[in-house]
Order: sequence, then structure tokens, then C-alpha cells
Amino acid sequence: MTVLVLEDEYPAAERLQRLLHQAAPKAQVLAVLDSVTAGVAWLKSNLPPDLILADIHLADGLSFELFERTVVRSPVIFTTAYDAYAIRAFKTNSIDYLLKPIKLAELAAALTKLEQWRAPTAPPLPDTAQRLERLLDSLPRPDQPYKSRFLVRSGEQLLPLPAGQIAWFQSRNEVTTLAALDGRRFVVDYTLEQLESLLDPRQFFRLNRQFVAHLQAVQRLHPYFNGKLKLDLAPSPIDEVVVSREKASVFKQWLEG
Repeated sequence: MTVLVLEDEYPAAERLQRLLHQAAPKAQVLAVLDSVTAGVAWLKSNLPPDLILADIHLADGLSFELFERTVVRSPVIFTTAYDAYAIRAFKTNSIDYLLKPIKLAELAAALTKLEQWRAPTAPPLPDTAQRLERLLDSLPRPDQPYKSRFLVRSGEQLLPLPAGQIAWFQSRNEVTTLAALDGRRFVVDYTLEQLESLLDPRQFFRLNRQFVAHLQAVQRLHPYFNGKLKLDLAPSPIDEVVVSREKASVFKQWLEG
């Protein structure tokens, strides 16, 4: 089985490949790409892979754009930290939709579905409506609580910090730093990918590869070159914070509520 991986987070791509090789030892990863543009170019110049594993959020937009910019003949398993894209995912060639952090058993089950889908003598898969209904039944309910506090280390003590007092998280050199609204900084043992699945998306937004920010931390937006946005966060991080052109519109909608 040949596989194309679309994932813009290096640790997530590495973990996904490890899980894939555990679930399907004979799987051959043809390429790991981090953007829609790279994916379109690859699909136009190569034979279709047996499977595409696609994170929905890529470096330059949503992986759904692949289907708008080129013909995709391969089945797709989507991955993401958010369940809001389920309906849109099932309007494409989707075999399954896996919520991060992905579990080995879930990936293995999705690959089993793929084999059933490909086998001409196998019973047909349920129709799209049934698949979507079952998928939505399995997703977290709206009333399922998101993480409300984090234990942070201050000297020899562990302190509970409510999520509402967090300004932003930054990943830098494989270390994740939490900045509180009052300016305190703590190192936490989470990746940004994990945090995306733990935090309330109404309050926190994944700005780019480095930052996840709370609504209250965003002070000002500045137009930047090529349609990007430069943000002022409080407290101010050392690195500048830029939202890509592809995410700028979604980000402004999120700010407006």
C-alpha cells in the first residue's frame, strides 16, 4: 500500500508514520508534504497513491482545497484536532475521519475500512449518510468539557492555572511555553497539537506553527505583506506573531465570534 502524508507539523507527521507502520508494516510512505500547494503539485506529477492521510489544517490552508485544485483519485483519511469539519470531510473521498491525538486502534480500524472499500467481493460500506451519522455519534458531544485548568510548576510547587488565565502557548525548539495573562511563564509538557484537542476552540486559536493564543491575549492586528496579519499579543512574546494569508479570514471571523 502506497501512502501520501499531508501534515504540516513535523512531530505529528513522525508520529503518524510510526502508527502507520505499526498498523500496516508493508505500507510505503511516498512523500510527506506540509502544504496544499505541495500536495497539488505532487498529485499532478505522480500516480495516485493507494491512500492519502491528510491533516485538515496545512501550512497554506485547508486540505479540502486539494479537491478544488486538482483531481484526487485516492481515498482519504482525514486527521484533525477539531470535529467541526466532519460534514465537509465526508463530501470528499473520505474513508474515515480521525480526531487527534490519533490512537493506533483507530488508525488500524480506518485501514480495515479502506481494505473493505477496495475489495470487489466485500460487502459495500454503508452509504455516506449512514457513515456520517455513525461518525457524528462517535464524536465528542458539545457539552463535553474542554480542559479547564493546567498544573504548572513554580519552583518546587505545582500550581493550578485556570485556562481562562492563559494568554498563549508557544512551541520553540521542541519546548512548549505557557504565558499567563499576568505575564508569568511556565514550561508545560504538551505539544501544540495536543493542546488543540484539549482547549476550547471558541477561546483559543492556532495562529501558526508556533502559537496558540487566547482570545483575550489578542490586542491589535496589523496588515502584513502578502495578505498576512501581524498580531500584538499581551503579554508580548519575543518572536513576532504572524497569521498566514490563508488563515487570516478565518482568524478574523473567530475574533468577531
